Amino acid sequence: MSAISVGQAVVLGAVEGVTEFLPVSSTGHLKITEGLMGIPVDDDAVVGFSAVIQVGAIAAVLVYFRKDIARIVSAWLRGLTDTSERHHHDYRFGWWMIYATIPIVVVGLAAKPLIQGPLASLWVVAGSLIAGSGVMWAADRTGRHKRGEDDTSLKDAMLVGGSQILALLFPGFSRSGATMSTALLLDLDRVAATRLSFFLGIPALTGAGLYELKDALGTGAGVAPLVVGTAVSFVVAYASIAWLLRFVTKHSFNAFVIYRIAVGLLLFGLLATGVLDS
Repeated sequence: MSAISVGQAVVLGAVEGVTEFLPVSSTGHLKITEGLMGIPVDDDAVVGFSAVIQVGAIAAVLVYFRKDIARIVSAWLRGLTDTSERHHHDYRFGWWMIYATIPIVVVGLAAKPLIQGPLASLWVVAGSLIAGSGVMWAADRTGRHKRGEDDTSLKDAMLVGGSQILALLFPGFSRSGATMSTALLLDLDRVAATRLSFFLGIPALTGAGLYELKDALGTGAGVAPLVVGTAVSFVVAYASIAWLLRFVTKHSFNAFVIYRIAVGLLLFGLLATGVLDS
């Protein structure tokens, strides 16, 4: 028997698609949803399933930004053999995406027992949701929003990429929230911060999904739920990306801050009253 049914996979895929790129913590929402459906959040198959369906959301990014990605990859490949191409920002950005992924890979492999053990607790998720809200509010308020995407540097990419570790160690902090907040603190405007978060998430999340695939299949996560969950995640994430890019052109992140605090407090209440098991 699969640890997750096809019906549950549809729900979890939709939750993943909506929340993966919004700064509200997809991991936190998945764990809350799993808990409400009676799915053990620390089960190996469930952990693997959650990582694999992220690939659907990443596929949505690849499709949505296919022209940008093709331009970056093309410039990077040309620059490998032609030194005259190496002054282009796209060539350098291709390397920065690789460099910025190294910290989260190292930490992810070294701290896997903690990440899938004590740090997977819903108490951690609730606290991280609220703590991350404070960081996001401060970043959006103090950032000067004066730098665009073409103004990014290797330092920006490494700091933003490295901030993904916060979400890895503290599920609920939000990978998108951490990266966007860091970019805002570096004075990038909201659109540039959001796009940088998308691009730097591609290698890390794709790698995590592929790494977990074998374990997910080998511990009870059936093929059908994985396929369905990933497909739903793709469709919903594509719509979510389009909406978020329109939203940040005219709005601050305050709505996300308020929502995160509300969800965090609600989760604390559900845990304290025994409605959810941590």
